[in-house]
Amino acid sequence: MDINQTRIDNLQQAARNRILILDGAMGTMIQAHKFNEADYRGERFKDWHQDVAGNNDLLSLTQAEVIRNIHRVYLEAGADIIETNTFNSTSISLADYGMESLVYELNKAGAELAREACDAIATSDRPRWVAGVLGPTSRTLSISPDVNDPGARNTSFDELVETYIEATEGLIAGGADLILIETIFDTLNAKAAIFAVKQVFETQELELPIMISGTITDASGRTLSGQTPEAFWNSLAHAKPFSIGFNCALGAKELRPHIEELSRLCGTLVSAHPNAGLPNEFGEYDETPEEMAAIVSEFAQSGLVNIIGGCCGTTPDHIQAIAQGVEAFNTRDIPEIAPACRLSGLEPFNITADSLFVNIGERCNVTGSARFKRLVLDGDYDTALDVARQQAEDGAQLIDINMDEGMLDAVHAMTTFLKLIASEPDISRIPLMIDSSKWHVIEAGLKWAQGKCIVNSISLKEGEEPFIEQAKLCLKYGAAVVVMAFDTKGQADNLERRKEICQRSYDILVNQVGFCPEDIIFDPNVFAVATGIEEHNNYAVDFIESARWIKQNLPHALISGGISNVSFSFRRNNPVREAIHSVFLLHAIRAGLNMGIVNAGQLAVYSDLPDELREKVEDVILNRSPDGTENLVDIAEKYRGDGAVEESKTDLTWRTWSVEKRLEHALVKGITTYIIEDTELARLAVDRPLHVIEGPLMDGMNVVGDLFGEGKMFLPQVVKSARVMKQAVAHLQPFIEEEKGEGAQTNGKVLMATVKGDVHDIGKNIVGVVLGCNNYEVIDLGVMVPAEKIIATALKEKVDIIGLSGLITPSLDEMVHIAGELERQNLNFPLLIGGATTSKAHTAVKIEPKYKRNQTIYVPDASRAVGVASKLLSKELRDTYITEIQLEYEKVRVRTANRKPKGTILPYVEAKSSGLKIDWQNYIPPIPVVQGIQILDDYPLEALVDTIDWTPFFITWGLAGKYPKILNDEKIGPAANDLFNDGQKMLRQLIDKKQIKARAVFGLWPANTVNGDDIEVYTDESRTEARATLHQIRQQTRKNGASKDMVSLADFIAPKDSKVKDYIGGFAVTTGLGIDKLAADYEALGDDYNSIMVKALADRLAEAFAEHLHMRIRKEFWGYVAAEALDNESLIKEEYQGIRPAPGYPCCPDHTEKQALFALLDATNNTGISLTESFAMMPAASVSGWYFSHPQSKYFNTGKIQRDQLEDLATRKGMPTEVLERWLSSVLDE
Repeated sequence: MDINQTRIDNLQQAARNRILILDGAMGTMIQAHKFNEADYRGERFKDWHQDVAGNNDLLSLTQAEVIRNIHRVYLEAGADIIETNTFNSTSISLADYGMESLVYELNKAGAELAREACDAIATSDRPRWVAGVLGPTSRTLSISPDVNDPGARNTSFDELVETYIEATEGLIAGGADLILIETIFDTLNAKAAIFAVKQVFETQELELPIMISGTITDASGRTLSGQTPEAFWNSLAHAKPFSIGFNCALGAKELRPHIEELSRLCGTLVSAHPNAGLPNEFGEYDETPEEMAAIVSEFAQSGLVNIIGGCCGTTPDHIQAIAQGVEAFNTRDIPEIAPACRLSGLEPFNITADSLFVNIGERCNVTGSARFKRLVLDGDYDTALDVARQQAEDGAQLIDINMDEGMLDAVHAMTTFLKLIASEPDISRIPLMIDSSKWHVIEAGLKWAQGKCIVNSISLKEGEEPFIEQAKLCLKYGAAVVVMAFDTKGQADNLERRKEICQRSYDILVNQVGFCPEDIIFDPNVFAVATGIEEHNNYAVDFIESARWIKQNLPHALISGGISNVSFSFRRNNPVREAIHSVFLLHAIRAGLNMGIVNAGQLAVYSDLPDELREKVEDVILNRSPDGTENLVDIAEKYRGDGAVEESKTDLTWRTWSVEKRLEHALVKGITTYIIEDTELARLAVDRPLHVIEGPLMDGMNVVGDLFGEGKMFLPQVVKSARVMKQAVAHLQPFIEEEKGEGAQTNGKVLMATVKGDVHDIGKNIVGVVLGCNNYEVIDLGVMVPAEKIIATALKEKVDIIGLSGLITPSLDEMVHIAGELERQNLNFPLLIGGATTSKAHTAVKIEPKYKRNQTIYVPDASRAVGVASKLLSKELRDTYITEIQLEYEKVRVRTANRKPKGTILPYVEAKSSGLKIDWQNYIPPIPVVQGIQILDDYPLEALVDTIDWTPFFITWGLAGKYPKILNDEKIGPAANDLFNDGQKMLRQLIDKKQIKARAVFGLWPANTVNGDDIEVYTDESRTEARATLHQIRQQTRKNGASKDMVSLADFIAPKDSKVKDYIGGFAVTTGLGIDKLAADYEALGDDYNSIMVKALADRLAEAFAEHLHMRIRKEFWGYVAAEALDNESLIKEEYQGIRPAPGYPCCPDHTEKQALFALLDATNNTGISLTESFAMMPAASVSGWYFSHPQSKYFNTGKIQRDQLEDLATRKGMPTEVLERWLSSVLDE
């Protein structure tokens, strides 16, 4: 067999240099010949016992010249890669014709014909390549063929592997250069194909490139078996494919967002070979070569693809047009993808460096759950599925499945349950952990999981040989692995043994087996503490320290553990067990524990533990006292039970009015107490329930709208009115549905979303409520919403307007992107722009020019939203209004373009030499009292109340005025007082009931400035090793009449060459832990007012926490102004010494610097705050930044910077200039 390595090397090189062209549809070309039964049979099969017409692959034997010529015309059209005519050459598909015995022959013949055609036209300058095709077969491993039996299957993993092996051997023998596994509608089928191909490679001691191409079946954006594109990639990335992409089912236009997603996610080549549009009513494809080429050329222009071709309905003319269309564009740059454990069910689940603790559901384990064991033993799999479903609903991010029970056939139980899970999307959306002490059970399970799961577990228990064998199989099945700290000597029960075994296992897996380190999960053995045996006292400490060691010494590896083991000594005392779990998890997670097998519905909150119990448990977990076990046993019996109290009452003055007036009063005053009762009375008095909405309820909301429009009601009151309206409508909804009547007419349908990368939604929610109160139907997609979802929903729901919201500056770029996508896709929706960082100027200059098919309008606050929407949707007012906006925005653009710099622009080199000059030789920087990282967990909220700045709270609700003067304002004072009282009441509730948690981390480190604008942060006082370098931005415009100093934050830290030892601090605080659930609970009750209220208060508390902590830094932890005594007004005015600037704000506008801050603080592990891809913080009620202590340090605005500084900064940061340009577009002077 001749494997031409030179051809493969040339293929790799060509893929780096240009976009490669794949051929078009074989079936379309064959159909044009209109072959009859005799043509298919040929001489050899003229007496075959059944019809063979339609078996296109057979034509490689009976009409070889036709197939060779089809290949030839595609090559002449410009194809680089020719697909073999072997799509159905598997025993499963050939069984339809009784030709199972021809698998090898058909694949070999198909490859030979393609090889001959390629070799006839290839030149040394332009080689051509053969892609040996493995089709999906006509059967599926993940979907039952019987609607009445979801566990039924008509094929198996092993059957597919067997036929794919035979097919692959034939393709290689015929001269294939690469293997193409294509038209994948079930990822598990593809995993079987990959397993087979890798098996052949091992047997024949060779390796060919593998192309993988899936099929998104419809507008849902999923494969037939239910996976999203990212889940699909996560499931198959273990193949290390030459390329991955999509083909068939959709036309190029429909396929684009899915190709774009792969392009962003995949660190390999991306391919696309779509159909020639969607089929018409006759099943034919009408998209012309020119039409298709225009669409796919944009793929190339946008840098989305490396390989492009055609599928159903495409011809050589299509391929020629495509080849010519993409020729001018560069091939896609392959992105650097950060290492992460990327798992999947139907949906992706990625465990990154910023991920919080991963909760593995434990209740589908027959060894740990008596109920689950009984259900499986009884064959009650339906109820067993409910156990899995409940865990998913309770927040488990992975589900552990174990069937190791002596009375069970574990293989049968495991495979049965996995097949049933596959038919339950609400369970199978999350990844699975296949758990067994028996390897054959694990392997059986892997054959029925289409997602990327975790094997639990393998170890060196039986020596290296079986360990390596099992690891290689895990790799071929595409699973991550849990590795137990276990070898032939037994379980590791001390720190040194844990280190030794984990290091050895890691080296074998990474260096010998080829495992990605991020797919290795160590379980260093959780053992019971408080057993009364002295040797066990340090078990928890050893686990925690081993986790810390693994994080420091085994790059990218993860850590897991069976958490319930630690509390086994108290197995009859659940409150104490939960306390032990909570304390152990806190310390283990801080040390590096990534995941654990935990009952998600039964886990005590650390901060809620009684002080006495928490103290005694920590003594045991941290082995702080030789009497720890005895002391915990002494108090354990005290903790068994809890209690709760509730109360409620209200007044009745207006209850004698008519029901219509009562409803109006309730809406205007925001009273929910009697709304259900009154709505029901109103319903009984009318002919149809819809009349209640169209009558008294809308009459009441019209009064609200009028009062709001006249300035007699304010946003907080309107939101309360919406809460009442929602509850009334919710009561009527079942009656309306029962009647099957039409819904009430609305003023229009508005889609709203906070854009991708941003998590802030208070303002958006208020706008939604205001629109809803004015009879607009609002579709709120929430936060972090990608462009494709916004556009797809807008089309599906046929909305009238799209509204985009964002708070952080990277959101501005995402809004520009969305506008560009609307224009590119020829869509026609008015586009509203709002949020704290948006502006009329940015909308006019950056967004509106990208979208000409409809109007883009900046909406400064919620009070303007109704007016804008009503004008846009009014036939009489729309054209005049849009003309006015366009003229206004054109003036803004002209004014911006003609704007002269308010001062002199300095070259960056000159700006650096003009920095602030501090006399460092006569200044001694204060040494922090406490150095390194400090964590403040469950910080008392009541301690933050005194530092709340209430003025922004009122602004959030659309009430402009400075606190406390706003309370006495003649016009808005009453509304402000009502809002303030409600806020105070809710604040008291949040504090008293501990409904949200505050957590902080701060660090104080040795530091000095280098290179003029960089700050080195050192590991210790020797200042020989930099743990981080912080890159600052310098002013470049010298304004008339202002200081001549061009300031950078780096000016406030002593230069390294001054020999002065300086320091810097960093912090991250949040008061948002628990806020999302609380807000969602209020929303579920139709209570938008309190949903927005708790988020607004959490935001204020977060800022108050930042202020409060900064005060403690100055007075205690750094201690440079220990005697400071400032009141809250002075703090708000920033009358203190030192500053706390935040990345993304005016004096350090580079959001990407948050990465360095979070890394220094280990902020995600220590606080639960994570960063989105746009560097927004989650939870949204979070604040982070730096601490500077110098008396001359001050807040300033860098203003616009020039390209010379951008390029210098990009070099210092080691970041491509074009990437940094995107992040700094808001401050780059263009």
